[in-house]
Amino acid sequence: MKLNVQRRALLKKSETKKIRYEGNIPAVLYVQGKAVDTLVVNGPEFTALLRSVLPGRLSTTIFTLVDDKGKQRKAIIKEIQYQPTTYAVVHLDFEELCDDVAVRVKVPIEFVGAADCAGIKLGGVLRQVIRTARVRCLPKDIPALFQVDVRDLKLYDTKRLSDVTIPNTIKLLNDPKQVIVVIAKR
Repeated sequence: MKLNVQRRALLKKSETKKIRYEGNIPAVLYVQGKAVDTLVVNGPEFTALLRSVLPGRLSTTIFTLVDDKGKQRKAIIKEIQYQPTTYAVVHLDFEELCDDVAVRVKVPIEFVGAADCAGIKLGGVLRQVIRTARVRCLPKDIPALFQVDVRDLKLYDTKRLSDVTIPNTIKLLNDPKQVIVVIAKR
């Protein structure tokens, strides 16, 4: 996803407020081993891109930041700050992706086969204990999501992170014994 950005100097609070008043979003780009780059993101453009991202998958979405000189840099969003009452985005933190530097990412967990699950057919309900798994990998290996098949689960059965098939290029940072889903009685 391409996102147009402009460089900005470290500004005073009044100038940051002016950026927000114009409908844009102040942002920071963290670069491994270098000083922080301060940016201005086009607000309406970012909001439109945000609508196209599937729920829960923002942490694994790679953005291509294009500055006013045409330089392109790949980055992921590390943090979004919202205005508490209007839920408008007020600040963004990006982390630049370098091909040879591993990054930490929260990967969403999605369940398939819930309609065919024997435990649910017997009156149970699928309880998702954790929604994301923290992993460390190279940018080229960032998975969009982890899919877990729950068709074979019966009432009171669980699946753990160790049951998820994770490629060798990805290092799991959570405890592999952690329960991710349970079929519970209503």
